[in-house]
Amino acid sequence: MIKTYKYRLYPNKKTQRDLNKTLDICRFTYNNILQNKIEIYKKENKTPSCFDINKILTEQKKTNEDLKKVYSQTLQNVSKRVHLAYNNFFRRVKKGVEKPGFPRFKGSNRYNSFTFPQNNGSFKIIDKWLHLSKIGKIQINLHRELLGEIKTCTIKKSSTNKWYVCFTTEVERNPLPTSDKEVGIDVGLKTFAYLSDDTIIKNPRTLKKSEKRLNKIKSRFSKEVKGTLKRRKLGKIVCKVYEKISNQREDFCHKMSRKIINKYQTICIEDLNIKSMLKNVEIDPSERYKERLKHKGMNDVCWNKFASNLIYKAEEAGRDLVLVNPRNTSKMCSVCGNLVPKELKDRIHICDKCGLEMDRDKNASINILRLGLESLREKVFA
Repeated sequence: MIKTYKYRLYPNKKTQRDLNKTLDICRFTYNNILQNKIEIYKKENKTPSCFDINKILTEQKKTNEDLKKVYSQTLQNVSKRVHLAYNNFFRRVKKGVEKPGFPRFKGSNRYNSFTFPQNNGSFKIIDKWLHLSKIGKIQINLHRELLGEIKTCTIKKSSTNKWYVCFTTEVERNPLPTSDKEVGIDVGLKTFAYLSDDTIIKNPRTLKKSEKRLNKIKSRFSKEVKGTLKRRKLGKIVCKVYEKISNQREDFCHKMSRKIINKYQTICIEDLNIKSMLKNVEIDPSERYKERLKHKGMNDVCWNKFASNLIYKAEEAGRDLVLVNPRNTSKMCSVCGNLVPKELKDRIHICDKCGLEMDRDKNASINILRLGLESLREKVFA
């Protein structure tokens, strides 16, 4: 299976300048390739391939000394990025998406990484140093063992000017000892997750805990005149607060998903479409504030991150993970199957047919487990 390992880099001032220069050249190349594609399409009514663009890059190297300062395959990877962006745009057009999103030119705040796509000596780790072609050596914090055969190396710059390296590796699966435990997981806002065995994972509310400080800094930031040194400094502080919130969410999702993977053999979760849930719909103006608060809570609770962590950890550990259609899982009675309409404020499930009374989230988690096991059995006997 393919796995990515992320490590912190500590470049000195000279290496930072080299990294920033490489990033700027890659961004310039991206914008230049995009401009060439647009012009060729207008003149010849066709989109040039990656091979055609790479030939143009080779010609440009003869006159542009900056392009010679970047490893050749890194520039080819930039060409591939533009090509993928173009293909995705036309795919969305064919699908009939309302806003297909044409590839845009990248400003300095929208281009933050470059890649060495092959492990052919262009990068290597020696002791505690990462050696990069045409850049030099950078101190790396190898906080955990790097397993598997390294395929690619991507250098990333965060919004707070921290540098990271991501190694994509091909590793063997590491299955855990089998367990006889099964669980259905219902995610929510009041509690982060309610498990069918009555385990409750509390909502960490990471944004809410940092909201007071964030709003105070953002208020000061918005009052400063654009382009001033003080505004730039406050902007960096805002980025640091957001980075801390993001790190807290990621840490929480990794820890909770690891505990679940270690304990249960079969895991059933809802296949939620978060984007459709967050779409703006026509609502009563008096309810708009409540709807905005709900959307804010949904953005803060990181269901997608939690689900994606469960999926890849389950694949590595040899666990069975089933995605269940969430339709009617909260309304359906887990005993008799009767549909009981509820509003978000109704926290207790009361069935008017069989008389069952229990927490709505527990009822939903039992339904999710049952539907997941049925789906798993259908796959086995198919």
